[in-house]
Amino acid sequence: MSANEDQEMELEALRSIYEGDESFRELSPVSFQYRIGENGDPKAFLIEISWTETYPQTPPIISMNAFFNNTISSAVKQSILAKLQEAVEVNLGTAMTYTLFEYAKDNKEQFMENHHPINSTTSISNIISVETPSIAPSSKKKEKKEQLSKAQKRKLADKTDHKGELPRGWNWVDVVKQLSKTGSKDDD
Repeated sequence: MSANEDQEMELEALRSIYEGDESFRELSPVSFQYRIGENGDPKAFLIEISWTETYPQTPPIISMNAFFNNTISSAVKQSILAKLQEAVEVNLGTAMTYTLFEYAKDNKEQFMENHHPINSTTSISNIISVETPSIAPSSKKKEKKEQLSKAQKRKLADKTDHKGELPRGWNWVDVVKQLSKTGSKDDD
């Protein structure tokens, strides 16, 4: 089988295996992400696997550069990638994306044993919480701009009834005037 046929078969298998799995994401037909661990788990990480043109005869590109992994030190990332590369070498020549994701899931605790979260997430949440109050006053300013002047209010009151609604047919076109301007098409 050619590399493309192998890739098509593996793509079909991945779609059926991970259908409905929120941790799995197909970025393109040759690029996939899988979140190892639950959302909110401090030891959760994201693996991205991209196939080369000659995959599975050549190794896929494995990356941990996703923003999701920004709290993981580069040493821990390198350690995980090295262990995944060992698994790639063992499985070279066969469809291995599923195998690599499952290997990472099975060894998550071992992979993350030296993980100590970097505090960049707390600084980001502080920035967000500081900026949030400054957004609220600007929306109040927009409401003030929409206020009508006395003259505009009078005009509106003259057009509307006691409920503030426009009278029925206020925007209707006078049919007789319109026909006299355009001429009747029935005269032909």
